[in-house]
Amino acid sequence: MPLILWCERAWLPGGPVDAVALEIDDGRIVGVVPGAPRTGTPVPGLTLPGLVNRHSHAFHRALRGRPARAADSFWSWREGMYRVAAALDPDGYRRLATAVYAEMALAGHTAVTEFHYLHHAPGGHPYADPVAVDRALVEAAQAAGLRITLLDTCYLAAGFDRPPEGVQRRFADADVDAWAERASLVATLDDGDRVRVGAAVHSVRAVPREALPTVAAWAGERPLHVHLSEQPAENAACLAAHGRTPTALLDDAGVLGPATTAVHATHLTGDDVARLARTGTRACLCPTTERDLGDGIGPAGALAAAGVPLCLGSDSHAVIDPLEEMRALEMHERLAHGVRERFTPDALLRAGADGGAIAVGAPADLVTVDTGTIRTAGARPDGVLLAASAADVREVRVGGRPIVRDGVHQLVERPAADLAAAIAAVPA
Repeated sequence: MPLILWCERAWLPGGPVDAVALEIDDGRIVGVVPGAPRTGTPVPGLTLPGLVNRHSHAFHRALRGRPARAADSFWSWREGMYRVAAALDPDGYRRLATAVYAEMALAGHTAVTEFHYLHHAPGGHPYADPVAVDRALVEAAQAAGLRITLLDTCYLAAGFDRPPEGVQRRFADADVDAWAERASLVATLDDGDRVRVGAAVHSVRAVPREALPTVAAWAGERPLHVHLSEQPAENAACLAAHGRTPTALLDDAGVLGPATTAVHATHLTGDDVARLARTGTRACLCPTTERDLGDGIGPAGALAAAGVPLCLGSDSHAVIDPLEEMRALEMHERLAHGVRERFTPDALLRAGADGGAIAVGAPADLVTVDTGTIRTAGARPDGVLLAASAADVREVRVGGRPIVRDGVHQLVERPAADLAAAIAAVPA
C-alpha cells in the first residue's frame, strides 16, 4: 500500500509550504498535496528533499580533530592522509566507511558520491578480487542506508612526469588501459538505482594529458568527476608543463561536458569559468574542507552567474553537515565580496540537494529538520537553512524507508562507537 506522510511544512519547488501530504509508492513520490488536512503519518518540522554529499573520501574522516601546526598546508596534511591510506585493507575500510556513511545519514545526507582511489594492496599489488575495496564501499553505503555513486578514480602519476611513489602505488594502475579494464569490472556493481558507478580523473597532476581522452571515453554518459584547481601550485605546475590552465587542458582533452563535475574549482581564471559554462560542466564546492585546509574561497558567485550548476560535498569530512555546507556557500561569498544574500535560500537548497526536489516522480528521499530547537526557534521557514545544523535533523528517509528516526540511526546501532573503533585501528 502507498505510504502517506503529512508534513507540517515541506520545501516544495519555490519554497516552504504548510500542511503537505506526500503519497509514496515503490520508493517514489506519486502525490504532493499542499494545504492538505492532517492524514497518514504526521511529520513535524520542515521536510526537505534529500541532501546529497557529492564529494567524499571516506577514509579522510580519520584525520578529523588533528590540530594543525603553524606551517601546515594542504601538502603537509596530505602526508597524514597517506599514512591512513597505507594502513587500510578492504575489511577495515568497510567498517570505517559504514560508520562515516551513518554519520552522513544522521546529518541529513541521503546519497553520497565516493571519489575512490584506494584500489590496491600495499605495494600496488592487485587484490585477489580486483574490486575488493570498491565492493567494500558499496556494502558500507548499503549498511548505512545511503545511495552511492562510486567513482573509480584514474591515478597514474605522482605529478607531471613523475611515477607513483610510496603509498601512491596503492592508488595507481599500470596505465590507463589497465585502469579502464579494472573500472569495467567495477561497473558490474551498478544496479541502476541505489548503486551507480562512474569515473574520476584524480587531477591533471595524476593523469597524464595523453590518458585523459581514454578516461572520458570510458565514462561516456556515466558521471565523471575531477579535482580541479584546488591549489595555486597545481595551476602553476600545469602551466609550466603544458602552457595552459588545468581547465583548458581538460577542455582540450574532451573531459569537460554535462556529465562532468569539477570538484573544488577554487583558483579559476575568467576563461576557466567560461569554459565550464560553455561545456555544461558542473562544479562541486566543499566549503568546510576548503577552509579547513586553507585552500581559499572559490568563485561560487561567478560560477553561478555564468550558469554553471553548483553542488556540494564534504570531501575530507573535517565537518559532516550539509546544512553547514549550504550556509558556508553563502557566507564565504559574503566574506569575499562584502555583500549579503549572494545566494537565495532556494538556491542554497538546490545546491545542497543537487537539484533534487519534493515533486511527483522524484525518489522519496526526504530529510526533516526540527524547527523548535534552540538553534531554529524563531527562524522564518525560508531562513531555517541559515539557522539549523546537522544536530537538528530528526528524520531521514531514502526511497521512503526510514533511515533516521528521532535523530537515531535505524540500521547502525552504535555509529559513534563504531567510528571511534575504526579510526583507532589506523594511524593518523
